[in-house]
Amino acid sequence: MKETFLGVKKKYLTPAFFCCMIAQVIRVNEILKQTLLYDFYGELLTEHQKKIYEDVVYHDLSLTEIAAENGISRQGVHDMIRRCNRILQEYENKLHLVARFMRIRENVLKLEEMSGDTGLTREEIIKQIKELSSRILEEL
Repeated sequence: MKETFLGVKKKYLTPAFFCCMIAQVIRVNEILKQTLLYDFYGELLTEHQKKIYEDVVYHDLSLTEIAAENGISRQGVHDMIRRCNRILQEYENKLHLVARFMRIRENVLKLEEMSGDTGLTREEIIKQIKELSSRILEEL
C-alpha cells in the first residue's frame, strides 16, 4: 500500500502541492481578517459598499457574478473591494478594536485552559487569574 498524506499519494507530494496548501491557508487567514474588520467597522461603509463586500466575503461570489447582479463592471467591483479593504484597515489602524478583541480573546482562552489544568495549586491558579483579569480590564 502506498503512503499517503491527507489522502494524496506520496508520489504526488511535490513542492507545488505544498505551495498550493500554503496558498490556501493564506487565503483563509485573509478571509478571516476581512471578516473581523467588517464585523467591527462594516456599519461605517455605505449600503452599496456593504452589499458588494458581503457578496465577496460572506457569500463567496465571483467578481463577475457580483458585477452582473449590480449592473457594474467587473473592474468596478474589484476597485470597490480594494477601497473597502483600505477603508476598513484605516479604521483599524486608528481604533485598534480588532487587535484589542484578539488580545482579550487570547486571555479568556488562557483562563479557560487554566480551568482544566489540575497540575497547578489553588494559589497559582488564583495568581494567574488575577494577572489575566487585570490584562483584560486594561484592554477594556
